[in-house]
Amino acid sequence: MNKLDETLDDVQNTRFSNIYHDLIKQMVKTTQFNEIEVQSILLVYHKFVLMNGPKARTISKAQFHHLFLVLFKIYDLQIIQRILSLITTNAKKEINPTAWVKLFSVFMSNKLEQKIKFTFQIYNATNTGYLNREAVTLGVAKFFIGDDEDEVNELRADMLEVLFKKFDVDRDGMISYEEYAVVVKQNPMLLEFLGQCLPNVDGMTVIAYCTNILSKIQFPKYNIDEK
Repeated sequence: MNKLDETLDDVQNTRFSNIYHDLIKQMVKTTQFNEIEVQSILLVYHKFVLMNGPKARTISKAQFHHLFLVLFKIYDLQIIQRILSLITTNAKKEINPTAWVKLFSVFMSNKLEQKIKFTFQIYNATNTGYLNREAVTLGVAKFFIGDDEDEVNELRADMLEVLFKKFDVDRDGMISYEEYAVVVKQNPMLLEFLGQCLPNVDGMTVIAYCTNILSKIQFPKYNIDEK
């Protein structure tokens, strides 16, 4: 049998194939990744699971947080926790392999609509379908810190008004998903207006290399005549 990964022994290569064979086929059908890319993403997941001991079946929440802080370069702990809650389906918040691949699918997507839906769900912590002034105020508060409390509060209030003027199209005091989506499609730079939820361009390249997602790697072009 050909080894899937030279860093794993024959037993672990066989175990990986047995555990993830069906899921790989399923994810190829439901994501933008090809079979090699899904396999590579799951190999990374599998190696994290192995670090948790022979009885482990999922990666830990500590590993998940560490990945965001170190690899994805997303430092807002509340946003990381919201992402964890969004992609997990059980009370223990276990990150199963399906959730893992789907998260990478969003991160690596070229579809703005998919990223808009994901980011709004992160911001909409109350799952109401809209962002009220309280939710936006909490987001804005992170952008302004300082010793002068009055000045900081004034900056926060000004930013709050600017954002509602931009996003609250019908002026009902709430930002709906539809309003958010329309504004972001017109100006994609506003996608993460309440805090970073997606890796930046450099982070995406690192992730692509680490998970062997060749379709996302921009290889440098060399002049073959150069000595």
